[in-house]
Amino acid sequence: MRRKTSLVLLALAVFFAALSPLLRWYAFPRLAKIPANQYQDMVLEAKDATLIDYGSMTARKVSKVTVVQTLKGNVEASEKVEKTAGKDVVVWDGLSYVVGPDGKMVSKIPERYIFDAHTQDPVHAPGEMVDGDPVTREGIEFKWPFLTEKRDYEYFDAQARTSAPIHYKGTQDFRGLDVYYFEQTIPWTKVPFPKTMPVQGITPASIAKTGTTRWYTTVRRFWVEPLTGAPVYGEELHKEELRGGTLLGDRDKVTVFAGDVKMREDYIEHTVDLVKSNRTLVLLMTSYLPWGFLILGVLLLALALLLEARGRHPAPAKADAPEPVTA
Repeated sequence: MRRKTSLVLLALAVFFAALSPLLRWYAFPRLAKIPANQYQDMVLEAKDATLIDYGSMTARKVSKVTVVQTLKGNVEASEKVEKTAGKDVVVWDGLSYVVGPDGKMVSKIPERYIFDAHTQDPVHAPGEMVDGDPVTREGIEFKWPFLTEKRDYEYFDAQARTSAPIHYKGTQDFRGLDVYYFEQTIPWTKVPFPKTMPVQGITPASIAKTGTTRWYTTVRRFWVEPLTGAPVYGEELHKEELRGGTLLGDRDKVTVFAGDVKMREDYIEHTVDLVKSNRTLVLLMTSYLPWGFLILGVLLLALALLLEARGRHPAPAKADAPEPVTA
């Protein structure tokens, strides 16, 4: 009976020891994925910003500019891409909608972002675009990969339609979470006009005839929870200008927008709560369960060996007491 028990314990020890790396290196990449149907929105604000008045073509101070960003998972489109990509793919249809203090639209830029559901690497397929312009992304956008590393990444800039390094600047505490701080600077760059302009009758083509061009620069900052790869906070020091051409008269440039764009407080709280719950799931698959199974396997192996050793070396039987000698 003792030998049978040791064999069962040995089999369980092998099972849990083998399950430990399988969970971490096989199951985790297949289970930790962005859902294809995910929907999320985010509201950012730039208070005391500078905004152009297209009526007079002059810059003026305003109390607030609001940016509403939405990302909607397109399941039908992702299934089409997966047929040729051979892996799980997510297609996000995004929209960046900017409104002034009066609630009127300042700009709206749609984009389609196609990426690997686990690694967040871009997947190139028909339909990948920014504001209707086909693009070929390199690097990440919106989200970092699971188990983010302390290194620089390539980050796609939708305004410039190009990728540039976003630099790891250190580890910080953000509302009880250890996060990685990343920063990217886009120098003054000539960028296209939005397809949808805030003034009726004005189009990018009509502005191009005046010789006026649009320029943009930003300092992009993200605080990223490394296990989930999710930014818990972000902001941009954003500036846009119109330069040259007959549209500006005798002026060299006019500020279109300038402000420090930050996540609104209620969205920060929601994001932090969501990330805290999701990081627990990642920890289960990458740390708690793999290490727990490994330790359990070692303990079961030790117990099996102990029982086997006792079975091979039984305790010596006690000798019978000698009969008393009688005369």
